[in-house]
Amino acid sequence: MRLGLFGGTFDPIHLGHLVLAESCREALGLDAVWFVVAGQPPHKQGGRTPVADRVEMARIAVSGNPRFEASEVEARSPGPHYTYRTLEAVSRDRPGDELFFLVGGDSLADLPTWREPGLVMERATVVAVGRHGSVEPPGEAIRAIVEAHPAARPIERVDAPRIEVASRDLRKRVAEGRSIRYLVPRGVEAYIEARGLYRSAPG
Repeated sequence: MRLGLFGGTFDPIHLGHLVLAESCREALGLDAVWFVVAGQPPHKQGGRTPVADRVEMARIAVSGNPRFEASEVEARSPGPHYTYRTLEAVSRDRPGDELFFLVGGDSLADLPTWREPGLVMERATVVAVGRHGSVEPPGEAIRAIVEAHPAARPIERVDAPRIEVASRDLRKRVAEGRSIRYLVPRGVEAYIEARGLYRSAPG
């Protein structure tokens, strides 16, 4: 199976996340995409919505697509979580799968700062997603990682429509009593309303 892994806090998940995942699924012929809901990402400390709510919103968002799945591979284990460890766990459980790790194109420059970036590139094909021409070619730091890790896989680049939605802005809109209709799936909007999420000042 060609399996895409798309990690994030998804707080909340929105249409931009779904468009990115579907663009990669189509461009790379992925059999499935897992939305890996982060329990405790090392770069985001405190102030997050409980992981159970974020997992449930992800499940609601992907429920209409049989090739999408909300994954708890990180959410159910103690953190902090690092991508190379997540890939190791998935590879151990699914040794026959070919893994692809999906990131926004603007995050590609941060890859050298990740914990064990060489192992990330050995265990999965990193896929950088952006609008046509917006994803910069790998820089010197990434080329150095590849040279130090001969088993590292080439980075793939995928063009996708850019949906200008950010989770932090959605949290702010809800806190201010403004609409998020058409920015998130309707089921996610209803869940946020029912649970009273994000009504206080966003963190």
